[in-house]
Amino acid sequence: MPDLPAGAPTRRRQWGAERRTRPLDTLHARPSDRKLVSGRVAIILTIAFWLAYVVYTVIRQFLDYGTESFRFTTEAISYLVVVTFLTFSALMHLVARQGAMERFAAHVRVPRAELDRHFATGHDAPMTVLVPSYAEEPDVVATTLWSAALQEYPSLRVVLLVDDAPFPTDPETLDRLDRTRAVAGRIQAQLEAPSRRFQEALFSAEVEADAAPFASTHALRTLVEHHRWADAWLRRNAREHEVADHVDRFFHDQVLVGLADEFRLTAEALEAAIADAVALGQDFSEVTSARALELQRRLAWTFTAELTTFERKRYVNLSDEANKAMNLNAYIGLMGGAYAFDETASGTVLRTVADPAAADLVVPASDYLLTLDADSVLLRDYCLRLVYFLEQPENARVAVTQTPYSSFRGAATRIERLAGATTDIQHILHQGMSRYDATFWVGANAVIRTQALRDIEEVETVGGFEVKRYVQDRTVIEDTESSVDLGMHGWTLVNYPERLSYSATPPDFGSLVVQRRRWANGGLLILPKYVRQVRERRARGERVGLVEMALRVNYMASITWASFGLVFLLAYPYDSRLLSPMVLLAALPYFWLLSSDLRYCGYKRTDVLRIYGFNLILTPVNVAGVLKSIQQALTAKKIPFARTPKVRDRTASPALYVLAPYAIVAFSVFTFVRDYGAQNWGNAVFAAFNALLATYAIVAYIGVWNSVVDVWLWATRWMYYDPSARAARRAARRATRAERRHGRRRHGVGPVPEPVSEDWHAVLYFGHGGGNLPVRHDADVVGATGARPVASTGAGATGPQQERSAA
Repeated sequence: MPDLPAGAPTRRRQWGAERRTRPLDTLHARPSDRKLVSGRVAIILTIAFWLAYVVYTVIRQFLDYGTESFRFTTEAISYLVVVTFLTFSALMHLVARQGAMERFAAHVRVPRAELDRHFATGHDAPMTVLVPSYAEEPDVVATTLWSAALQEYPSLRVVLLVDDAPFPTDPETLDRLDRTRAVAGRIQAQLEAPSRRFQEALFSAEVEADAAPFASTHALRTLVEHHRWADAWLRRNAREHEVADHVDRFFHDQVLVGLADEFRLTAEALEAAIADAVALGQDFSEVTSARALELQRRLAWTFTAELTTFERKRYVNLSDEANKAMNLNAYIGLMGGAYAFDETASGTVLRTVADPAAADLVVPASDYLLTLDADSVLLRDYCLRLVYFLEQPENARVAVTQTPYSSFRGAATRIERLAGATTDIQHILHQGMSRYDATFWVGANAVIRTQALRDIEEVETVGGFEVKRYVQDRTVIEDTESSVDLGMHGWTLVNYPERLSYSATPPDFGSLVVQRRRWANGGLLILPKYVRQVRERRARGERVGLVEMALRVNYMASITWASFGLVFLLAYPYDSRLLSPMVLLAALPYFWLLSSDLRYCGYKRTDVLRIYGFNLILTPVNVAGVLKSIQQALTAKKIPFARTPKVRDRTASPALYVLAPYAIVAFSVFTFVRDYGAQNWGNAVFAAFNALLATYAIVAYIGVWNSVVDVWLWATRWMYYDPSARAARRAARRATRAERRHGRRRHGVGPVPEPVSEDWHAVLYFGHGGGNLPVRHDADVVGATGARPVASTGAGATGPQQERSAA
């Protein structure tokens, strides 16, 4: 079971943090008629009040005052534009929410026996779980891999895609990497005993099931014994699992103990069936042999999974783009192939071979892929239910299905609790978007048809090697752009209306800044591609609904207009004649139902005010993300993928994003004083409201002392100037430029030597390049000479033999 390294710090609980640790129910409560009606009324009122504002305020002002000044006319138009865009986003929120309520009202859960019957009839569609990982804590990775390995599925393969530099020189980094590499092998070893036991039992059960239509009491007693053994095994491992935080508590309660409870309940039901048969003096029970076999098969499938590790940066012919998308693409492009290691002067190259028996690395093909972030956890029947959904005839063109992740409850910090609240609200909105065929792939977890990815495959040649793209890496929101690509090829996406997946929420302001800045970057770049998708779909005769288009455009661009609109409202002293109660009334249905949904998700209604302040201090972060999108559009250069830090201590925030909220408070106070003196009461009240909530958000979610520390670290950074580190960075940049001049990609890490013209390996591999050979790195040298076995194991920690045996 995953455990913490000795001395690992635990996060101190804050006052006002969340006490509830039990997650929300897997099945959404069926909404009442009152709730459905109130949602429709809220949509109507929002539109009505916006129209009333346009007619009775703006038009009246023009009629009463005419175009008395260019300034007033400009203010009126700009204010109307800002209010319209903000009202549109609120309206889309209400529309998506209403769609979710309608889906929850209509959803009927598939009975367990029907799932077992479906997968018992010769189901042979394998699934590969891909867990991209970069600089993750080993215990975090272990929790995710365990939740994937314990999925009940006929043929399951779990691959940890380690994206760290393969040969780090820092001892601490190397130690963490080695422990991460060992996680898959350790889990595989722990699963060996139950897997062997239940596979052997399954063989015996298959033989006995052919002998009689109903299961004997002896066979059921044996089945009960196996369920009791599985129950005890899981509870023993749960006791050994160290619970350090609320994520560990969730894994303990919902994954290990939850699965054990299911096996115990099944055992008790079988014992009741045996008792009924004994009371009637019968040797055979009412349980059919087919059903008993399905239950035995479930045990075997749950504890049988192949786990392995793959490191793309060991192979020079695979893309080394620093983002999660290319980490996934590198492995997906290898699936269904057999490869031999070719040691060259630049490192190990994977060469395709026809005979798998002669290959050093075999990557099995798979009908389904499950992409799973390294900080996410799945409930036990995630794979089974989602694949069952995909294999229904009416879903033949569904490429991706997922359950948008929910938050882990019991957050230790106030900001994690509130960020978790927004995550749970987003879960509802994503469910509603499926009601209008406006689903987007949410990359934390999703089951994908491999066939659909092959349809959107893009191939290019880089440095003489073929590079395949399935998940787009043009932006840092790769899942959103891939959703548009799938739509261009006639595929659809659907969110499964249950809570079956959970993902970590940033626990401090520093890590939240990284995540939200990444989320705000890229939507504008994808929007033109979506417009092309709409044209292509209409050209094929497909119907594209107005609500679908509105929801998708809002999803991709709302951060832009909401951020800049809020900046305008905060910074510009609009004429008080433009303010009207109608604006507040148009926003009231949104805030009222948002507070209702917060209560539905187990939070407080007053959290709606906290979320407003929370979004207020995040405005600079969102603006920065939007500006990055504009920068990328102008320069045509990819923005580096910023990984959300996952540490048990606090992540320092950039000084800009710490100081900007204080500036918002200061300017709001200044605006209040100015407008109060000018008797501009509407602006004064709005400024006071913003100042109050932003101040609360700073104290509660950033922290005054943390602000001082982060600004101090920024201001004194020059004191820790390291000339040797700067020289090393300069040398690395010179080496990179030299490699690019020779059309060669960098591989490996470590100090960069001077060009070595007398090395015959490099001469024979690279040839003559105008008198200068490309620069070689330590990893390249040992890869060519064999001094270090850089590719002695094709799958990292587990080796090529396991890869080959899975073919």
